[in-house]
Amino acid sequence: MEEYGGGDLLSEAMGSTARVVVVEDCVEAPGAFVLHLLLKRALAGSGAAAFLALAQPFTHYDRILRKMGCNLSLHRRNERLHFFELQAFPGGARDGAIADSFVQLYSEIQRVVEATRAGENAGHFTIMIDDISLLEVAAHGSADDVLDFLHYCVTLTSEMNCSLVILIHEDIYAGEENIGLLLHLRYIADLVVKAAPLSTGLAADVHGQRLRCPCSFR
Repeated sequence: MEEYGGGDLLSEAMGSTARVVVVEDCVEAPGAFVLHLLLKRALAGSGAAAFLALAQPFTHYDRILRKMGCNLSLHRRNERLHFFELQAFPGGARDGAIADSFVQLYSEIQRVVEATRAGENAGHFTIMIDDISLLEVAAHGSADDVLDFLHYCVTLTSEMNCSLVILIHEDIYAGEENIGLLLHLRYIADLVVKAAPLSTGLAADVHGQRLRCPCSFR
């Protein structure tokens, strides 16, 4: 992707003009590879990131990024990568438990962003969510709590001049009953990146396309 026209897209996605970036994918064309590239770019130079992982554990991302020349374990030790493993999100059935968990999660993200930005030679900070649909599942289907959490994260991007990158599965929210979250993300996004299969039909051939400008990459 970086070699074949994706460099400009990555620069735009990580630039100050695109504070909220939404990556849409589908079953035929998973968009995780876009997150891998954006995470690598986010950690370049003096950059830092908070990664909210619901789809895969740290070892998965560490293995993939090592092949791309990026050592996540080293960045984690140097506190430039703050990795939140949320496969077991601490929500609950009692009233307010899920909302309380989101408040606690946001407070921790806010703390690391403020600490990083206050450091010497601080670079750009990026918050990444590897699967917003799984965050909704972890919240027991509470879309309102997820939207409230996203609202606070978006506010943080303005207050602390950082970026927010979110992956969402478009096909899950294609129905009229579930489209609310997808439409909301498109509304708040400065840039939408869509992963889709090429016309060849080969599963290995995947391209991304910016929805807001006529450009594609392979």
